[in-house]
Amino acid sequence: MSQWQDRAAKVYMTTNKRVPLTIERGKGVWVWDDSGKKYLDFVGGWAVNSLGHCHPAITKTLIAQSKKLIQTSNQFYTIPQVQLGELLVKNSCMDQVFFCNSGAEANEGAIKLARKYGKLKRNGAYEIISTEGSFHGRTLAAVAATGNVHYQENFLPMPSGFVHVPYNDIEAVMSATTEKTCAVLIEPIQGENGVIVPSKEYMQQLRKWCDEKGLLLMFDEVQTGIGRLGTLFGYEAFGVEPDVMTLAKGLGGGVPIGAFMAKKHAAVLTPGDHGTTFGGNPLACAVGYTVVDYVIKRKVLANAKKSGARLTKGLQKLQKKHRFVTEVRGQGLLQAIQFKDDISGDVLTAAIKNGLLLNAPRPNTLRFMPPLVITTPEVDEGMKRLDTAIGEVAKAKGLK
Repeated sequence: MSQWQDRAAKVYMTTNKRVPLTIERGKGVWVWDDSGKKYLDFVGGWAVNSLGHCHPAITKTLIAQSKKLIQTSNQFYTIPQVQLGELLVKNSCMDQVFFCNSGAEANEGAIKLARKYGKLKRNGAYEIISTEGSFHGRTLAAVAATGNVHYQENFLPMPSGFVHVPYNDIEAVMSATTEKTCAVLIEPIQGENGVIVPSKEYMQQLRKWCDEKGLLLMFDEVQTGIGRLGTLFGYEAFGVEPDVMTLAKGLGGGVPIGAFMAKKHAAVLTPGDHGTTFGGNPLACAVGYTVVDYVIKRKVLANAKKSGARLTKGLQKLQKKHRFVTEVRGQGLLQAIQFKDDISGDVLTAAIKNGLLLNAPRPNTLRFMPPLVITTPEVDEGMKRLDTAIGEVAKAKGLK
């Protein structure tokens, strides 16, 4: 254990199991630990570092905006907030936006919006249908919306008003809909559940069902938004427009920012309904504008598709070589492989030894979410290191 890990253990609450690695600096898709060892980063801050580590465009904006204005409050207007709002509205199917600080906050705001919508337009309906295996954040309402008892059991009783149904099952949504239902909340791709991809037909059926019943269709795009799937927003990959959309992670490229957006008919919040002290501050919004503008104008989406295709090809080659890799799934630069056995932790440890950072959302699953600017040679290098790591684990465990 390094001195920093030892010192952290004494002062920081242990709320997650950390990898014994202290990262000191980063550049592009590479990071260095406190001993100077270099690693290829396929975690990307949990799909946050859209443009990689310490991108010059982001650092330039941080310096310039920090010299001008960092924080006022939402009692006043600020220029970066308006500029980012205009950019997101112009390039999405949405009409209005509210800025906050994280994905959980974004989903909290969307939940409140849905409940008011139900109060005004669905005779007081307040229930939200979400899916099993979903993940919507760590605040109480977001955890209640999350379809995984693991995140809920230590904090029972959960807030009421959430109904969970199987993912990619339109019949389950239809059966769960009652006069109390005001919205359906869904991830275009379930990230924390191991990158589970639904069918386009399912997404289109959801849209049709919500239209028929007057429900809001809300997409949690905290992980899929801002280019992760090779499209600016995940909904574009499925040919379906939601009524409400939440964003965070890649929106700030590493600076904390979240947002929820709504079409005009769903934007029912009025003064006093919601608020935030730090959300939409000039510093975060200036960086958010820089990130989104860069993604749109600098062919980052095309690169995400190209490098994503290379990643898929590389993972499929590993699947053919290592028969205990049972599945490759995902889209763009959000992908996963699944093992026959619960060895993802062992492979992750071996990968770190070989200079590759990975994420293991499930005991038998590895998730890949590198920066959107990763090149195909860097993808190939990552696959080479992953192959070595898997081979070492296979040899140690006698896997074939």
